Amino acid sequence: MTSVSSAYDRSALKDPLLLARDLIRCASVTPEDAGALDVLERALTALGFACHRLRFEDAGTAPIENLYARLGTDGPNFCYAGHTDVVPVGQGWTKDPFAAEVSDDYLFGRGASDMKGAIACFVAATAQYLENDEPPPAGSISLLITGDEEGPAINGTRKVLDWLNERGETLDVCVVGEPTNPMRLGEMIKIGRRGSLNAKITVLGTQGHAAYPRLADNPIPHMIRILNALTAEPLDNGSDTFQPSTLTLTSVDVGNDATNVIPAEARAAFNIRFNDLHSGESLSEWIRKTVDDAAAGAAVELDIHISGESFVTPPGPLSDIVSDAVQEVTGLTPELSTSGGTSDARFIQAVCPVCEFGMVGETMHKADERAAVSDLTALTDIYRKILERYFAG
Repeated sequence: MTSVSSAYDRSALKDPLLLARDLIRCASVTPEDAGALDVLERALTALGFACHRLRFEDAGTAPIENLYARLGTDGPNFCYAGHTDVVPVGQGWTKDPFAAEVSDDYLFGRGASDMKGAIACFVAATAQYLENDEPPPAGSISLLITGDEEGPAINGTRKVLDWLNERGETLDVCVVGEPTNPMRLGEMIKIGRRGSLNAKITVLGTQGHAAYPRLADNPIPHMIRILNALTAEPLDNGSDTFQPSTLTLTSVDVGNDATNVIPAEARAAFNIRFNDLHSGESLSEWIRKTVDDAAAGAAVELDIHISGESFVTPPGPLSDIVSDAVQEVTGLTPELSTSGGTSDARFIQAVCPVCEFGMVGETMHKADERAAVSDLTALTDIYRKILERYFAG
C-alpha cells in the first residue's frame, strides 16, 4: 500500500481505494488540511494536471487551503468540485476514524462517504479515461477542491471562483461529488438545493431573585413568546420544484445553574432551509417583524446570517449525461431532487450548470462512517462514463 508520503504511479491511480485510504488518513477536520491536499496534488500531478494551491483568509476566520487543478487549456472545461475537509469525529466509533480500515468489504473512516471517497473515484475515473482516450480530449478536465465546505464556507469555493474569474478562466459544467444517494448508489442526483439562513436571538432582561419576580425582568417568558410566534405556522407547503421550507430550533439557553436566580438574558438559535418561494432577504424581514411584534417592547438583539439562496438547474444536457451514466452502471433511474441540506453547488450555480452525484450518504457525519468498496468501483465507472459522454459531444 502506497503511503501518503510516496509518489503515485499513474496506473495505480485507476483503483480509487488507494487514494481514498490515503486521503482518509489525513485528519482534515475543518479548518485543518492535515496534508490532504498534498496527497491529492501528488495524485493529480502524476496524471499531468497543472495544480494551483490557493490559501485564503478573512478577518475573524481561519486560513483555508484550496486546490484548483486543470488538465488542458482549451474549452470546454468540465469541472469536478468537492471538499477534503471533514466534520469532527464525535463519539461511538468502533474503528479508528483516520486509519482507513477495510472490513467486510467496507472502507471505514471520516470522509469515506462525505466526500473523500468520491474525490478518489473521480481521480480514478480520470486515470482510466486518459488511458483509454490518449491523447486527452479537445477541452479540459478540472478539479475545484476546498477545505472549507464543512465550515463557514467563506475562504473556500467562493474565493476560488473569484480567483478563476480574475484569471479569465471559465467553467462550462460542474459535477459536485457530494453524497447524494440516501441508501443505494444510483438513487438520486441533486439538481438544486434549498437556501439556508441562521439566526440568533438574545433577549435582555434584568437579573433578580426568584422570590421577587416583580423586581426583575425575566427574559424567558419573552423568549417563549417570540419562539412561539416564529414556529406557529408552517413557512409554506412546498413549491413545484422544492419540498416545504423548514424552521428548526437548534438552541435555547439561559446559562443558569441557580434555582433561585432569574437570569439576565436568554438566547436561542434557529436554522431555516427555504425554497424558491422565499429569498434570504424576505425571510430576514419576516423574522425581524415577527420578533419585534412578539417581543412587545422587550429588549432583543437579533443576528441573521444568510449562507445561501435556493437554486435549481433545470433538467437538461448535464443531468441527462449523469443520469444515463448512472443507469448504465447501476440499472437505476435516479431521481432528480432538490432535497436535503446545502452544498458548495450554491456558489457554482452562478457560473455554470451544476449537478451533484456521489456516494451513499447513510453514514455521513456519523460514527463508523463508511463506503462500500463495490460502490467506490461503481462510482468510478459512472464518473468515467460521464467524462466519455461529455467529451463525445
